Amino acid sequence: MSHHVYKQIELTGSSTQSSDDAVSVALARADRTLHNIDWFQVIETRGHVEGGKVAHWQVTLKVGIRLDD
Repeated sequence: MSHHVYKQIELTGSSTQSSDDAVSVALARADRTLHNIDWFQVIETRGHVEGGKVAHWQVTLKVGIRLDD
């Protein structure tokens, strides 16, 4: 087994659909400019309410990027 070193960054994704979609939005966008994204951890979930209903989800993630050998 090889040893890996990771850099951690925080991302916040948003969606009007769901918290899961907000995670997917953040990861998909990061994947366009970063490589070796290996894992994520949801550290905060929040939302915006309009008319007594969730209008917008925001999810903050800790993301692990594996550094090149």
